[in-house]
Amino acid sequence: MTQKVALVTGSSRGIGKATAIRLAKEGYDLVINYARSKSGALETAAEIEALGRKALVVKANVGDVDKIKQLFETIKNEYGRLDVFVNNAASGVQRPLMELEESHWDWTMNINSKALLFCAQEAAKLMDQGGKIVSISSLGSIRYLKNYTVVGVSKAALEALTRYLAVELAEKNIIVNAVSGGAVDTEALKHFPNREELLNEAKEKTPAGRMVEIDDMVNAIMFLLSDQSSMIRGQTIIVDGGISLLV
Repeated sequence: MTQKVALVTGSSRGIGKATAIRLAKEGYDLVINYARSKSGALETAAEIEALGRKALVVKANVGDVDKIKQLFETIKNEYGRLDVFVNNAASGVQRPLMELEESHWDWTMNINSKALLFCAQEAAKLMDQGGKIVSISSLGSIRYLKNYTVVGVSKAALEALTRYLAVELAEKNIIVNAVSGGAVDTEALKHFPNREELLNEAKEKTPAGRMVEIDDMVNAIMFLLSDQSSMIRGQTIIVDGGISLLV
């Protein structure tokens, strides 16, 4: 089998959906992963199939290692290979630091950090011809954001893990990087208690003169998945219109 295959976790909506569709336009067959929004995942798959590409829809909470193994076993059985893994699925509890509980920590770290390690292990087993792994991070990994403690820490762990994976998977010709975005007005942002504050700050203060849009993130992801970026490894590319430079 020579047809290239890409997995995008959390691809029922937002950046994940847009990335999956762009990959389909570039000729990839897709694995659409979701945890809750089956209807959204099926919509994504329908758009991909309309482009003439295959779309395998798999439900799996990537915070659960057993579910991860089942996900990749399904990919192996259906496609027999994997060329691209976009680690996009994310979740998290938005609360002040003193209100965080152990369950909030475990839930967020499992989905945002642990998932990358164990998905990457399984992905590498299917990347016999080499491959690319790109994760989605956020500015909370390197700066303070209100109510963002556990998510920010989980994204910092994701970026550190990106560096370790980049070195240890290099011998398999697997290139690993991450893209960190400023505030993007996606469905996920609606769960932020200070959503309007974040959006207003982004609109008013971003040096580029506008907010980051989904396509800005997808463009960076696609660059890191291209041959032009083969010597960029273990890096987190910040796509924020320059707002992080003002701190």
